[in-house]
Amino acid sequence: MSASPSAVKPSERHDARAGSLGFVADIAVHDWLVLAYVVGLVLAVLQSEHGPAFGHNLERVLILLGSAVLGICVARGKWLRDGWLKGLLYRFAIYGPVQLSYFMFRDLLPAINPGSLDAELHALDLALFGVEPAMALDRVVTSHTTEWFAFFYFGYFFVIAVHVVPILFFSRSQRLLAEFAFGMLILFCVGHTIYMLVPGFGPYRAMADQFSTPFPHGLWLDLVMDTVHSGGAQKDIFPSLHTAAPAFITLFSFRNRVHLPYRFTWPLTALFTANIMIATMFLRWHYLIDVVAGLVLATTASLLVRPVVDWELRRRADGRGSALWPLLITPNRDAKADS
Repeated sequence: MSASPSAVKPSERHDARAGSLGFVADIAVHDWLVLAYVVGLVLAVLQSEHGPAFGHNLERVLILLGSAVLGICVARGKWLRDGWLKGLLYRFAIYGPVQLSYFMFRDLLPAINPGSLDAELHALDLALFGVEPAMALDRVVTSHTTEWFAFFYFGYFFVIAVHVVPILFFSRSQRLLAEFAFGMLILFCVGHTIYMLVPGFGPYRAMADQFSTPFPHGLWLDLVMDTVHSGGAQKDIFPSLHTAAPAFITLFSFRNRVHLPYRFTWPLTALFTANIMIATMFLRWHYLIDVVAGLVLATTASLLVRPVVDWELRRRADGRGSALWPLLITPNRDAKADS
């Protein structure tokens, strides 16, 4: 005798419906984005010169590819029940490779594309804008201006951390989490890919003999220089992700200013973003075209995330697919309504 519909537990009905999209159809747009990015990294390394570091570089990007595949299987398959473990594994396996790949670029970029397009980027600045900001700002270099902009340049890491960690790990709203994470993944997947196509060192190196005023040492400048020289990719200038990421976060915060804490934090985020953009050129890391490209990338990501996330949430409604982002914390009533 079969059980009546009312006798079936809600959780069982949800489990029965959860696979209705099918494994491939259930894969989210941001999953495909990350997968395409890491596959592109593997292909880029395979076509690079097979020097002494080739095997090590290939091994590392294959680990990233394996992580992305694992994350997709964890979230879209039935390997684990919904809960904190599934959510944690998915975040590290999907978001993690994109962030970790940056720290490999110091070795990867020279192997993948050994050239430099600094001269072309500088020529674009002069042709489009009639000025090279890094050169123009040389005349206002003092200990005070240097420390001011170095503080904000280093503040980039603070802006990223205070948004990524709380939203990615503690958000109870599928919509806010999905829009933010998708936007950040667009920025870094697209930005890192363009790094491989448009390599450059920036004015500090390409135009080193044209600057008349050296930067005076200071607390924040020394922190910036130590951080860039120890962990920077060196040829990662176009587009400026130092511009794109804070700009996207500012747009995200402003659009969600009806919610806490964004109604109070968006002006401060905008202040940091504006100063970070100027700092990238003041400190001679970027050309103006890099900054413009970063703004275009941030704006494009901001415009894309909402309609894509709306579509994803609609097709997963009523348990027809897995959660877009497995949550680590049970959503409250308001968050459920917002998701």
